Amino acid sequence: MSKYLVLLLVSVTGIAQAQSLCSTTWYQSVEKVLHTADTQGHGSDLGSNEWKSVIEFKLGVRDRPDVPERSSEQWCLYVDQQISEMWATEARMRKLLIVNESPDPSYECTKVKPSGIEAKICEDKALSALDRKLSAVYASVSTKAGNEHAPRLKAEQRGWIKGRNDCWKSNDVAACLRMEYQSRIAELQARYRLVAGTGPIYYECDGNSANEITAMFFETDPPTLIAERSDSVSLMYQQPSGSGIKYVGPNESLWEHQTETIIIWGYGAPEELCKRKP
Repeated sequence: MSKYLVLLLVSVTGIAQAQSLCSTTWYQSVEKVLHTADTQGHGSDLGSNEWKSVIEFKLGVRDRPDVPERSSEQWCLYVDQQISEMWATEARMRKLLIVNESPDPSYECTKVKPSGIEAKICEDKALSALDRKLSAVYASVSTKAGNEHAPRLKAEQRGWIKGRNDCWKSNDVAACLRMEYQSRIAELQARYRLVAGTGPIYYECDGNSANEITAMFFETDPPTLIAERSDSVSLMYQQPSGSGIKYVGPNESLWEHQTETIIIWGYGAPEELCKRKP
């Protein structure tokens, strides 16, 4: 059975048959979709508070004010609705990407300034395709974000457009634009869980079990991860590395090399030696 069919079945059976919410069967259905256990099958007990915390993290809703109490049936209904929305969002995005096969970007090229950045995008088929893809991703994210996060999302997008337009200062405008589009698409896909994710993975740092960092890895282009430490969250992008795998964010980095992981958390912070928890 495909992942998408499983999602559909969970959303339909979970909501249509409310009496099955919070049951063992329902927990198992959610687990089949979100996969909280690691590759060796280790994970929290289904239905436990820890398991529910991981489910919230994988859905990207942990600490949101609208999440009901984990001990309530409303929590199960909320999760069921989030999974249903995830399925609908993925379906909409696939439809947008298939339907929009125009060689032009998401805007009309006849209405832009001939010497501006938007005209540069119009002249480049690869950049036009990236603009169409971002438009489809943003449309899906806007629907998923809803009214609660819409103003912030719009403000962030305006800020991104301003940064994108600064690419005219670059020695390689096309390369700068390509990087801006790819980074923004990957950011939205990871933050709003529009692509498959692996995790959560737990890291214990400096031999202290209380000093823990949680990370979800996403199959974006470029690959990304979202890490949490206490109340702090960081989005990181995979970077070229001579050995191992390295992810870098605004003030954080995570570098996995063999059995060890070096993490820097915060501007000017020292390196911490961490290990994946079994």
